[in-house]
Amino acid sequence: MELLGKILGAVMTFCYSLSKNYGLAIILFTLFSKIVLLPVSIWVQKNSIKMVKMMPQINQIKINHFGDGDTISEEQQKLYKENHYNPLASLIPLAIQIFLLMGVVEVIYHPFEYILSIPNETISSFKEVTLQKEEGLSPESNSLELYTIERIQNGEGNDYLSCEGEKVEDSVKKIKDFEMSFLGMDLSWTASILGGITYIVPLLAGLSSFLLSFAQNRINVLQSAQSLWNKWGTAILSVGLSLYLGTFVPAGVALYWVASNLMAIIQLFILNKVINPKQYIDYEALNKTHNELSLLEAQTKKNKIKRNDPLFQRERNDYKRFLAIDNKHLVFYSESNGFYKYFKSFIEYILKYTNIPIHYITSDPKDNIFKLAETETKIQPYFISETKLIPLMMKMDADVVFMTMPDLENFHIKRSRVRKDVEYIYFPHGVGSNNLTMRKGSMDNYDTIFAICPHQREEVEKTEIAYGLKKKKIINVGYPLLEEMIDAYKHKDEDKKEKPLILIAPSWQKDNIVDLCLEDILDSLKDEDYRIVVRPHPQHVKHMPEKMELLKNKYASNPNIEIQTDFSNTNTVVEADVMISDWSGVATEYFLTTNKPVLYVDTPMKVMNPEYTKIDTIPFNIWVREKVGKVISLENIHQTKDYVRDLLEHKEDYKNAIEQIKNQYVYNLGNSTEVGAKYIIETIFNKVRERHSSEKE
Repeated sequence: MELLGKILGAVMTFCYSLSKNYGLAIILFTLFSKIVLLPVSIWVQKNSIKMVKMMPQINQIKINHFGDGDTISEEQQKLYKENHYNPLASLIPLAIQIFLLMGVVEVIYHPFEYILSIPNETISSFKEVTLQKEEGLSPESNSLELYTIERIQNGEGNDYLSCEGEKVEDSVKKIKDFEMSFLGMDLSWTASILGGITYIVPLLAGLSSFLLSFAQNRINVLQSAQSLWNKWGTAILSVGLSLYLGTFVPAGVALYWVASNLMAIIQLFILNKVINPKQYIDYEALNKTHNELSLLEAQTKKNKIKRNDPLFQRERNDYKRFLAIDNKHLVFYSESNGFYKYFKSFIEYILKYTNIPIHYITSDPKDNIFKLAETETKIQPYFISETKLIPLMMKMDADVVFMTMPDLENFHIKRSRVRKDVEYIYFPHGVGSNNLTMRKGSMDNYDTIFAICPHQREEVEKTEIAYGLKKKKIINVGYPLLEEMIDAYKHKDEDKKEKPLILIAPSWQKDNIVDLCLEDILDSLKDEDYRIVVRPHPQHVKHMPEKMELLKNKYASNPNIEIQTDFSNTNTVVEADVMISDWSGVATEYFLTTNKPVLYVDTPMKVMNPEYTKIDTIPFNIWVREKVGKVISLENIHQTKDYVRDLLEHKEDYKNAIEQIKNQYVYNLGNSTEVGAKYIIETIFNKVRERHSSEKE
């Protein structure tokens, strides 16, 4: 440290000789250091640009191998090597800054040696006098020379004229002439010792650090590319360090820190003009990959299972067990227990006619698949939460992956990064329009679509043309679940009703029947000789319990009206003679299963894809309403009883119309399971044959 002090002291002495003011000398010294270190600053600017230029690739590596820290690290190192980038090199400027700061501290605490060039023997004598005259001072105190300067400049220089050593009188005169004041501030002040007004010193140091951090967050090529937490976390750390530094070191050190920070801001603006990052960095790609990675990270934090949760170890074991199996043939993914109904018929067919093992991933730890697997050994169930599903899907090694979840690759769930030949099959939840009720591009990254009806095929084909997309396989499969519901309805016990049953089944979307007109409907029907059942969406019961109770109380005196909040009994859905709904999907299942009409309340339509009109196809959900029932406007809602009466009087006409629509618009009615399952089986066998052929070659 002495050697560093001598070098920096010589520079400081030169600066002092030019300015004859210690404060100006420190500022000149800071400027000099910035000029000398300019090549390093230029190198840092270029190195930072190189780093940010690589960040879209780094983000993509993190996305592609999300959750796999070892692979991410390996791929990053390869990228660094290809671009001749050493991440540790970014620490060099910081090390230089710390090194310089330590040297400045040494110089400012010891101006006798490094600036005034007072002989060592004289310095020792001066310190002894100061220790004798000032009680409480320690011989080890770094501030002894600063105390000595203060005493001599305060008129007590005669105490030192009798000291031993060389050039004592000259040394006392040098000290008297040593200008320690700058802008009304004594550069020997130490706030932690003097307190009071001297606390302006750490405040100025902290303010300068905040200004530098603010500038770096805005225009520093590397810092501005960091996350919000990294930006302001660094700023808080820097300001905190500056406040601490300014409190416990002399004001001269704080002045150096302030000057250095302000000059760094100016230098940053100049370097950004001379070496403009925008000429080298693809900010569009950077923002895109950053947003995608942020979405993955947010999804992970949101659903992460805590280590002390019993499910943590269960999931961990299932995750390892799944990945331990190579070349899986068939994987189903279910978001929750309720989705098995869409897979059921295909799984049962495959189990009955083949030996293909079925790997069934579910994000529901209570999924009934675990119970089923106890007796069906060819089903291998796995509990994987949405958090762990992200990396697991990226490591997917299977011939076929079958899902009912849209938006593959668009959000957190990605296609396999380890196999490019995985065939992803999407199966819709119902007969309705996917173009209207799902987000734009929700099926774009699937290989195969199991179409339930012609309008779903037409929507996919026209979407591919409109947006110039790669063609997907579209298999005319049909809807096994509908067939099961129709069969169950045909074989149910004959219902003997004294009066017609009117079921009100609203959706959960915004501005539904419950929100807009439920009481108006009930008031219109309450005096009719009907049994009226309101079966609200489960979310209404969950989020609006008070409203449901108020409805029960309001109509409690009317024996014909029931507000049904217990969903264990589903009989009312198929027993109803007329359903009143809005845009709920249950209405479609109802009329297709029972051949009975629906009264549609014309509430605002739920549109998930605002570009649905770009496809020249009227959505099934819109045109079918006039074919299978009637549409009543909100203005005419008081006439509900008249609309219902008309539907009941013409129920046979609607039965024939619905039967015709069902036969015309649902593929393979009565045979859809076999069509879909055979396609899956054939696809797997073809992939196995191709793999064996390539291995022989």
